[in-house]
Amino acid sequence: MTSTAAAEEGAAASAVGGGAVPRHVAIIMDGNGRWAKQRGLPRVAGHKAGAEAVRRTLQAAADAGIEVLTLYAFSSENWRRSNEEIADLTGLMRYYVEKELQRLIDERVKLLLIGDYQAFGPQMTRLLDEAVAKTAQNDRLTLVVALNYGSQQEIAAAAAKAAASGDVSIESIGSHLETAGLPDLDLLIRTSGEVRLSNFLLWQAAYAELLFTPLLWPDFDEKALNDAIAQFSERQRRFGGR
Repeated sequence: MTSTAAAEEGAAASAVGGGAVPRHVAIIMDGNGRWAKQRGLPRVAGHKAGAEAVRRTLQAAADAGIEVLTLYAFSSENWRRSNEEIADLTGLMRYYVEKELQRLIDERVKLLLIGDYQAFGPQMTRLLDEAVAKTAQNDRLTLVVALNYGSQQEIAAAAAKAAASGDVSIESIGSHLETAGLPDLDLLIRTSGEVRLSNFLLWQAAYAELLFTPLLWPDFDEKALNDAIAQFSERQRRFGGR
Protein backbone atom coordinates (compact mmCIF):
# COMPACT_ATOMS: atom_id res chain seq x y z
CA MET A 1 0.00 0.00 0.00
CA THR A 2 1.35 3.45 -0.88
CA SER A 3 1.73 6.11 1.79
CA THR A 4 -1.10 8.06 0.14
CA ALA A 5 -3.40 5.04 0.17
CA ALA A 6 -2.50 4.31 3.79
CA ALA A 7 -3.27 7.88 4.77
CA GLU A 8 -6.64 7.78 2.99
CA GLU A 9 -7.50 4.48 4.69
CA GLY A 10 -6.53 5.88 8.06
CA ALA A 11 -8.65 8.98 7.50
CA ALA A 12 -11.63 6.82 6.54
CA ALA A 13 -11.25 4.68 9.65
CA SER A 14 -11.00 7.71 11.92
CA ALA A 15 -14.18 9.12 10.38
CA VAL A 16 -16.15 6.30 11.96
CA GLY A 17 -14.08 5.81 15.06
CA GLY A 18 -11.73 3.16 13.67
CA GLY A 19 -12.43 -0.32 12.32
CA ALA A 20 -13.26 -1.68 8.90
CA VAL A 21 -15.06 0.52 6.41
CA PRO A 22 -17.23 -1.35 3.87
CA ARG A 23 -16.16 -0.87 0.28
CA HIS A 24 -19.69 -1.18 -1.12
CA VAL A 25 -22.83 -0.03 0.73
CA ALA A 26 -26.37 -0.25 -0.62
CA ILE A 27 -29.45 1.43 0.84
CA ILE A 28 -33.15 0.78 0.42
CA MET A 29 -34.42 4.31 0.98
CA ASP A 30 -37.81 3.72 2.59
CA GLY A 31 -40.17 5.92 4.59
CA ASN A 32 -40.63 9.14 2.60
CA GLY A 33 -44.40 8.80 2.56
CA ARG A 34 -44.66 8.02 6.26
CA TRP A 35 -42.34 10.91 7.10
CA ALA A 36 -44.66 13.28 5.22
CA LYS A 37 -47.82 11.77 6.72
CA GLN A 38 -46.50 12.20 10.26
CA ARG A 39 -46.14 15.92 9.52
CA GLY A 40 -49.43 16.37 7.70
CA LEU A 41 -47.63 17.03 4.42
CA PRO A 42 -48.23 15.68 0.91
CA ARG A 43 -46.15 12.67 -0.15
CA VAL A 44 -44.11 14.79 -2.54
CA ALA A 45 -42.77 16.71 0.47
CA GLY A 46 -41.44 13.43 1.81
CA HIS A 47 -39.73 12.70 -1.49
CA LYS A 48 -38.13 16.16 -1.48
CA ALA A 49 -36.87 15.58 2.05
CA GLY A 50 -35.61 12.20 0.90
CA ALA A 51 -33.60 13.90 -1.86
CA GLU A 52 -31.90 16.02 0.81
CA ALA A 53 -31.07 12.81 2.68
CA VAL A 54 -29.44 11.49 -0.50
CA ARG A 55 -27.22 14.56 -0.62
CA ARG A 56 -26.19 14.18 3.03
CA THR A 57 -25.56 10.46 2.74
CA LEU A 58 -23.53 10.81 -0.44
CA GLN A 59 -21.24 13.34 1.24
CA ALA A 60 -20.96 11.19 4.37
CA ALA A 61 -20.12 8.11 2.30
CA ALA A 62 -17.38 9.96 0.45
CA ASP A 63 -15.96 11.32 3.70
CA ALA A 64 -15.98 7.83 5.27
CA GLY A 65 -13.99 6.31 2.43
CA ILE A 66 -16.75 4.13 0.97
CA GLU A 67 -15.95 3.25 -2.64
CA VAL A 68 -19.44 2.44 -3.95
CA LEU A 69 -22.85 3.62 -2.72
CA THR A 70 -25.86 1.98 -4.37
CA LEU A 71 -29.29 3.54 -3.82
CA TYR A 72 -32.67 1.96 -4.57
CA ALA A 73 -34.41 4.98 -6.07
CA PHE A 74 -37.27 3.44 -8.07
CA SER A 75 -38.18 -0.24 -8.20
CA SER A 76 -39.87 -2.03 -11.08
CA GLU A 77 -42.87 -2.40 -8.74
CA ASN A 78 -43.15 1.34 -8.07
CA TRP A 79 -45.14 1.75 -11.30
CA ARG A 80 -48.12 0.52 -9.26
CA ARG A 81 -48.21 3.86 -7.46
CA SER A 82 -50.56 6.63 -8.52
CA ASN A 83 -49.84 8.53 -11.73
CA GLU A 84 -49.55 11.71 -9.67
CA GLU A 85 -46.87 10.26 -7.40
CA ILE A 86 -44.93 8.80 -10.33
CA ALA A 87 -45.02 12.22 -12.02
CA ASP A 88 -43.79 13.84 -8.79
CA LEU A 89 -40.95 11.34 -8.48
CA THR A 90 -39.94 11.76 -12.10
CA GLY A 91 -39.96 15.53 -11.86
CA LEU A 92 -37.93 15.41 -8.66
CA MET A 93 -35.46 13.05 -10.30
CA ARG A 94 -35.00 15.44 -13.21
CA TYR A 95 -34.58 18.40 -10.85
CA TYR A 96 -32.05 16.52 -8.72
CA VAL A 97 -29.91 15.43 -11.68
CA GLU A 98 -29.87 18.92 -13.18
CA LYS A 99 -29.12 20.62 -9.85
CA GLU A 100 -26.63 18.13 -8.45
CA LEU A 101 -24.62 17.21 -11.55
CA GLN A 102 -22.00 19.90 -11.03
CA ARG A 103 -21.66 18.89 -7.38
CA LEU A 104 -21.01 15.28 -8.46
CA ILE A 105 -18.34 16.50 -10.85
CA ASP A 106 -16.74 18.78 -8.24
CA GLU A 107 -16.75 16.01 -5.61
CA ARG A 108 -15.32 13.46 -8.11
CA VAL A 109 -18.36 11.20 -7.87
CA LYS A 110 -18.96 8.79 -10.75
CA LEU A 111 -22.62 8.10 -11.56
CA LEU A 112 -23.72 4.66 -12.75
CA LEU A 113 -27.27 3.44 -13.39
CA ILE A 114 -28.82 -0.01 -13.12
CA GLY A 115 -32.31 -0.99 -14.17
CA ASP A 116 -34.37 -0.17 -17.25
CA TYR A 117 -34.28 3.60 -16.82
CA GLN A 118 -35.25 4.12 -20.47
CA ALA A 119 -38.82 3.48 -19.32
CA PHE A 120 -38.83 7.08 -18.03
CA GLY A 121 -38.89 8.38 -21.60
CA PRO A 122 -36.35 9.79 -24.09
CA GLN A 123 -35.89 13.18 -22.41
CA MET A 124 -35.08 11.66 -19.00
CA THR A 125 -32.95 8.95 -20.60
CA ARG A 126 -30.89 11.57 -22.44
CA LEU A 127 -30.44 13.61 -19.25
CA LEU A 128 -29.31 10.55 -17.29
CA ASP A 129 -26.97 9.34 -20.03
CA GLU A 130 -25.35 12.78 -20.18
CA ALA A 131 -24.83 12.77 -16.41
CA VAL A 132 -23.21 9.33 -16.58
CA ALA A 133 -20.92 10.45 -19.40
CA LYS A 134 -19.89 13.70 -17.67
CA THR A 135 -18.91 11.89 -14.46
CA ALA A 136 -17.30 8.84 -16.07
CA GLN A 137 -13.72 9.84 -15.16
CA ASN A 138 -14.45 10.65 -11.50
CA ASP A 139 -12.65 8.45 -8.99
CA ARG A 140 -13.54 9.39 -5.41
CA LEU A 141 -16.84 7.54 -5.06
CA THR A 142 -19.12 5.60 -7.40
CA LEU A 143 -22.82 6.35 -6.94
CA VAL A 144 -25.00 3.60 -8.39
CA VAL A 145 -28.66 4.53 -8.73
CA ALA A 146 -31.21 1.76 -9.29
CA LEU A 147 -34.04 3.04 -11.49
CA ASN A 148 -36.92 0.84 -12.61
CA TYR A 149 -34.82 -1.98 -11.17
CA GLY A 150 -35.86 -5.44 -10.06
CA SER A 151 -33.33 -8.02 -8.90
CA GLN A 152 -35.28 -11.07 -10.04
CA GLN A 153 -35.48 -9.61 -13.54
CA GLU A 154 -31.75 -8.84 -13.44
CA ILE A 155 -30.87 -12.40 -12.40
CA ALA A 156 -33.14 -13.93 -15.05
CA ALA A 157 -31.56 -11.78 -17.77
CA ALA A 158 -28.04 -12.61 -16.55
CA ALA A 159 -28.84 -16.34 -16.46
CA ALA A 160 -30.20 -16.18 -20.02
CA LYS A 161 -27.01 -14.49 -21.23
CA ALA A 162 -24.90 -17.04 -19.39
CA ALA A 163 -26.88 -19.90 -20.95
CA ALA A 164 -26.44 -18.38 -24.40
CA SER A 165 -22.68 -18.33 -23.82
CA GLY A 166 -22.72 -22.02 -22.84
CA ASP A 167 -21.46 -21.32 -19.30
CA VAL A 168 -24.07 -21.24 -16.54
CA SER A 169 -21.61 -21.12 -13.65
CA ILE A 170 -21.97 -18.76 -10.70
CA GLU A 171 -19.04 -16.77 -12.07
CA SER A 172 -20.63 -16.49 -15.51
CA ILE A 173 -24.01 -15.37 -14.20
CA GLY A 174 -22.29 -12.85 -11.94
CA SER A 175 -20.37 -11.42 -14.86
CA HIS A 176 -23.65 -10.66 -16.65
CA LEU A 177 -25.25 -8.81 -13.73
CA GLU A 178 -25.59 -5.04 -14.04
CA THR A 179 -23.21 -4.60 -11.10
CA ALA A 180 -20.43 -6.65 -12.72
CA GLY A 181 -17.06 -5.02 -12.14
CA LEU A 182 -18.06 -3.35 -8.87
CA PRO A 183 -16.74 -4.49 -5.48
CA ASP A 184 -18.85 -7.15 -3.77
CA LEU A 185 -21.67 -5.76 -1.68
CA ASP A 186 -20.55 -5.50 1.96
CA LEU A 187 -23.43 -3.78 3.74
CA LEU A 188 -27.10 -3.40 2.85
CA ILE A 189 -29.17 -0.93 4.89
CA ARG A 190 -32.93 -0.52 4.88
CA THR A 191 -34.61 2.39 6.59
CA SER A 192 -38.14 2.75 8.05
CA GLY A 193 -38.19 -0.42 10.15
CA GLU A 194 -39.29 -2.76 7.36
CA VAL A 195 -37.36 -6.04 7.38
CA ARG A 196 -37.26 -7.27 3.79
CA LEU A 197 -35.14 -6.80 0.65
CA SER A 198 -37.99 -5.93 -1.75
CA ASN A 199 -36.38 -7.43 -4.84
CA PHE A 200 -33.16 -5.43 -4.42
CA LEU A 201 -29.69 -6.87 -5.08
CA LEU A 202 -30.75 -10.41 -4.14
CA TRP A 203 -27.75 -12.07 -5.79
CA GLN A 204 -25.29 -9.41 -4.66
CA ALA A 205 -26.49 -9.59 -1.04
CA ALA A 206 -25.68 -13.30 -0.68
CA TYR A 207 -22.93 -12.58 1.87
CA ALA A 208 -23.60 -8.94 2.64
CA GLU A 209 -24.22 -7.76 6.17
CA LEU A 210 -27.83 -6.59 6.60
CA LEU A 211 -28.88 -3.71 8.79
CA PHE A 212 -32.46 -2.55 9.35
CA THR A 213 -33.03 0.79 11.06
CA PRO A 214 -36.31 2.31 12.25
CA LEU A 215 -35.22 5.72 10.96
CA LEU A 216 -37.36 7.02 8.11
CA TRP A 217 -35.25 7.85 5.08
CA PRO A 218 -35.58 11.67 5.29
CA ASP A 219 -34.11 11.46 8.82
CA PHE A 220 -31.06 9.47 7.69
CA ASP A 221 -27.86 11.48 8.01
CA GLU A 222 -24.10 11.30 8.53
CA LYS A 223 -24.46 10.00 12.08
CA ALA A 224 -26.82 7.25 10.94
CA LEU A 225 -24.41 6.15 8.22
CA ASN A 226 -21.41 6.23 10.52
CA ASP A 227 -23.35 4.25 13.15
CA ALA A 228 -24.12 1.66 10.46
CA ILE A 229 -20.45 1.48 9.47
CA ALA A 230 -19.48 1.10 13.13
CA GLN A 231 -21.90 -1.83 13.49
CA PHE A 232 -20.49 -3.36 10.31
CA SER A 233 -16.94 -3.11 11.65
CA GLU A 234 -17.94 -5.05 14.78
CA ARG A 235 -19.38 -8.02 12.90
CA GLN A 236 -17.37 -11.15 12.11
CA ARG A 237 -17.77 -12.02 8.45
CA ARG A 238 -17.20 -15.75 7.88
CA PHE A 239 -18.58 -16.13 4.32
CA GLY A 240 -19.87 -19.61 5.14
CA GLY A 241 -16.82 -20.64 7.20
CA ARG A 242 -16.85 -21.39 10.93
